[in-house]
Amino acid sequence: VQLIESGGGFVQAGASLRLSCAVVGRTFRTYTIGWFRQAPGKEREFVAASSWSSWTGGRIHYADNVKGRFTIERDYNKNDVSLQMNSLKPEDTAVYYCAAGLDLQASDIVTDPKKYTYWGQGTEVSVSS
Repeated sequence: VQLIESGGGFVQAGASLRLSCAVVGRTFRTYTIGWFRQAPGKEREFVAASSWSSWTGGRIHYADNVKGRFTIERDYNKNDVSLQMNSLKPEDTAVYYCAAGLDLQASDIVTDPKKYTYWGQGTEVSVSS
């Protein structure tokens, strides 16, 4: 599985950006796709995920600090998972990564970066005040 992020950029506070994660290879539908971010000097942080489990189907998860501002969308026809980011804040500045893993569904699992197998190269988002 190969993950290719795009859509990062440099914006002012209050602006919007849309990140895209193109998933190449294998069975896209069965993978949980998560978005994480890492700011300089900080640990990698969960942002949002579109999870899939053969037992319970699909679910959407958000970190509390992006809920209501960010929206994750999954396009099964295009094998793409996008992250629409609105009302951006300077604290959203980070390198954003998408990741893929199998059978990740519970909230405490989809938020753990160690549970994901495949990672993209990252795309930078910088928000100025």
